[in-house]
Amino acid sequence: MKKIKVIQIGIGHDHAGAIMTTMKHMPAYFDIAGVVVPETEETYWEERKKHYEGIPRLTLSEAFAIDDLDAAVIETEELTTTEHVQAALDRGLPVHMDKPGGLETEAYESMLATAKRKNLIFHTGYMYRYNPAVLKLLEDVRAGKLGEIHAVEAHMSCDHKPQKRQWLDQFPGGMTFYLGCHLIDLILTVCGVPEEIIPLNTCTRLDGVTADDYGMVVYRYANGISFAKSCAAEIGGYNRRQLVVCGSLGTVELKTFEHASEEKNTFCPLYTGVSEVYAEDTPNHTWRDKRKFYDTPTYDRYETMMASFCAMVNGEKTNTYSYEYEARLHRVLLASCGVDVDYKKEIVL
Repeated sequence: MKKIKVIQIGIGHDHAGAIMTTMKHMPAYFDIAGVVVPETEETYWEERKKHYEGIPRLTLSEAFAIDDLDAAVIETEELTTTEHVQAALDRGLPVHMDKPGGLETEAYESMLATAKRKNLIFHTGYMYRYNPAVLKLLEDVRAGKLGEIHAVEAHMSCDHKPQKRQWLDQFPGGMTFYLGCHLIDLILTVCGVPEEIIPLNTCTRLDGVTADDYGMVVYRYANGISFAKSCAAEIGGYNRRQLVVCGSLGTVELKTFEHASEEKNTFCPLYTGVSEVYAEDTPNHTWRDKRKFYDTPTYDRYETMMASFCAMVNGEKTNTYSYEYEARLHRVLLASCGVDVDYKKEIVL
């Protein structure tokens, strides 16, 4: 595979350091030309500069002046992501944008329209799209192995300090916007556009926090109910992450959704626990089912994602997530956060 020359714009996103570290561990894929630190993120530099040792710091003008630049990796704070992606697309660069994007539907869809018009790769940092257990589950769903899907139940919680939980107040829906977006992506992929979205985002009020640190949203479909839950104040929440997909022929549960592995051969080694049970495993609907439990092989959380981006830039792989899907996901996310947006409206980019 031909390595691509990239710049990283932004250090403010929570995954910014991990993405840079991943690219540094993948010299056969990435030639890292530099990092751009926006003025609004300068205060993060001292704390986060360890991730960027050996990487030149450039201004945005200097970065965009590099003649043989192949792509841009956008890792700014969420509220400024869209404008930086737009600038890179205007420069003619394929983009990896960390999730979930800004708050303005019009600006977000204008950005996507630019990418589509210029036929540029637009790749997002929804890392669960590359989880091996998720990939197998989606393959089984599409093949009809689980039958007609009637429910997806998704949890992704944390145990954050009060300052981090209060930080969520800048986002509508708080945790639903910040981490619930990963779960919403999975539900939309499996179930499609819901008939109704019922946001139930709230605040635990623990430690005096006033932000919506408990994200909860319910999706009503013609044949069932799905939900996403994301709490920032759950003791042990990191290790209770879970995805359950229920169909007429079977149920698959991913739990824990990312265990930390002791292996040291990758930057972020993880594995996911899986349980599968099908109709033939429960004869006569008995409660004594014969479900199968297993763990995935160890994988790196970000490596496959970034290798895929490189392959897409090189024209060796197709992005299975369309511009229109990304626009729909953004609308569904905002509606899940309580924003008044027509998430069912036709997407025209």
